[in-house]
Formats: sequence, C-alpha cells, structure tokens
Amino acid sequence: MLNFFNDVKNNFKFLFPIVIGCVIGVILFGNLLRILFANFDMQTKFCFLGVILGGIPSIIRNANSKKGFRLHYLMYTLITFLFTLLLLYIENNLYSSGSLTTNTTFLYLVLSGFIMSIGIVVPGISSTVILMILGIYDIYLLAVSTLNFYILIPIGIGLLIGGYIFLKITKYCLDHFHTKTYYAILGFVLGSIPVLYPGFSFNFNGVVSIILFLIGLYFSTRKFSSLN
Repeated sequence: MLNFFNDVKNNFKFLFPIVIGCVIGVILFGNLLRILFANFDMQTKFCFLGVILGGIPSIIRNANSKKGFRLHYLMYTLITFLFTLLLLYIENNLYSSGSLTTNTTFLYLVLSGFIMSIGIVVPGISSTVILMILGIYDIYLLAVSTLNFYILIPIGIGLLIGGYIFLKITKYCLDHFHTKTYYAILGFVLGSIPVLYPGFSFNFNGVVSIILFLIGLYFSTRKFSSLN
C-alpha cells in the first residue's frame, strides 16, 4: 500500500507540471487553432501532417534501437493502423446515421479525456488527432476559447486518470516489449494521416498548404533528430 501511494505521489509530481503547461498552452493557442481550422482548414491540416510525418523516422529509430528489424514487427503496425481506421469509420458512420447527435455528455467527455491522455503519454501519438477521431475536437476548441468548464472539467478528469494509467502501461510495454510497442505506435501515427488529410486543390491555397507541410516536416524532423 505504501508503494502505491509513493507511486501516486511521484507520478503526480511528474504529471502536474505537464498538465499545467498543457492548460496554459491550450488557453493561449486554443482560440488561435479554432480560427485557423475555421478559415484555413487545408493549410492547417497540411502543416499538422508535416509535423506528424516528420516524427516517423524517430519512431522507427527508437523501435530498432535495441533489436534489428524483423518483418513480423510490421504486423503490430498493421493491427494498430487498421484499428485507427476502424475507429474513424465508426465515428463517421455514427454521425452520418444520426446515432450520435451530441458528444457533450459528462461520461463521454471523461472518456474522451481518458483516451486523449494517450497522446500526452505515448510518444508519437497526437492528442489532436485522437479528439478528431472521437468527434469532439471542434467542441473542445470552442470550450477552450470560451472557457466552458462544463466541457473542460470532465475532459480534465479523464485526462488525469488516463495519464496515470497509460503512463504505467506505456512504461511496462516499453520495458518488456520495446520494439513491438514502437511498431504499434507507428501504426497509430500512420492511421492518423487519413483523419487529417483534407483533400487537395491545385490553386494558391494548395501551394501554401504544400509549403506549410514542408515547414512542419522540416521542424519536426529537426526536433526529433535532436532528441535522439
């Protein structure tokens, strides 16, 4: 029991400043992102795509840092990739069928925050993409820009609970299944690309989107290279 409370205390010390930083960052940039997605959807998403793709080489290097590549490792990538596409398919069909008209129930928001915490704890996975798959990213951005605590508090509760749980799970998986875990993460990252891809137009906006994609790719590659 004493070890449990010590673990909670240590994890709280680790997670608390991260959560505070996330809250400050979300408040500062949430409204900006909402404006960008509302007015420059394609350009913003292409920039995000560049950032995500720029992190893939780092994930592969980390995956192979302890063991050499084996073809069967791609099975884990394929499973998580297909799982991400399945979630996207389910979410899209719920909306199109009218079965899911609102995503603002308390329990669903707690669940969303819980799942969102994966993007904070697990390297290479974006919390933004997770919220898009769950269909509440727009609701989340609006809640941040207006400080709607009826939305933010349950998401925060789920985020704290999930942060603790997934921190334990991720640490265990990386300690015991290092290579397999990173290849599974790679599948989630690749599965996020169809979520973000907004289509492409051969016009001025398309040119700007490609430029922003290359900028995001460049800075993401440089960032992850400096961490290795």
